[in-house]
Amino acid sequence: MLSPEEVRVAAKRKEKENLRFRTFLKNRVNPDDLDRKFHALHKELFADYDCCQCGNCCRAYSTILEHDEIKMIATHMNMSEESFADAYLTDCAEGLELKAPCAFLGDDGKCAIQECKPEECRGFPYTDRPDRWSSLYSILEFAEHCPVVYEMLERLKDIYRFRR
Repeated sequence: MLSPEEVRVAAKRKEKENLRFRTFLKNRVNPDDLDRKFHALHKELFADYDCCQCGNCCRAYSTILEHDEIKMIATHMNMSEESFADAYLTDCAEGLELKAPCAFLGDDGKCAIQECKPEECRGFPYTDRPDRWSSLYSILEFAEHCPVVYEMLERLKDIYRFRR
């Protein structure tokens, strides 16, 4: 598997190939079968992968928080919801979001709010969820940041005998 430092360059090199692969999947693969393959690869590859050794997603993406998550994190940090929001959140069309890069990502790659990490963060890169067929553009983007998603795409190309 690629290192976190290598994944962006490698994914950029394969950008056109990955777009062709997306089209291939859309035209030739059953969505339920693709979900099963993604789920199996997710389970296999994340079983031995420590995301704290990477943190690329925390550097690249912002996270929209639900009100109960704001309350939980503020409590965890011994802050009022208002002072937490002022310090760490910004308004967006969907609500309030943590700014990227995440202020809670430590230099050691560990999450300072691991005990109350938002659902959106815990679920990333969502490759174990249904309907991956409909979110293939997102998967291609995630492959630029996540070594595991990059590896999933490469393995799926082999599984589906995609001509590179």
